[in-house]
Amino acid sequence: MTYIITEPCIGTKDKSCVDVCPVDCIHGNDEDEMLFIDPEVCIDCGACVSACPVEAIYADSDVPEKWKNYIEINAEWYKK
Repeated sequence: MTYIITEPCIGTKDKSCVDVCPVDCIHGNDEDEMLFIDPEVCIDCGACVSACPVEAIYADSDVPEKWKNYIEINAEWYKK
């Protein structure tokens, strides 16, 4: 299991999640409208979930149906 950042992050990019991540697996470039979690580095600790002020982060198995496409969006960002 890994964690996925979804639509509520768009335009917010609060980065509170970045500050609490013990393995530095959350990234995003200045031009990106949201942040992304590296599925290869994430250790599934869940620290980012409670740190997110807009409730945008979910375990991949718990992503709401309306945001399931963010699982692929997140994975694709790391394939660049």
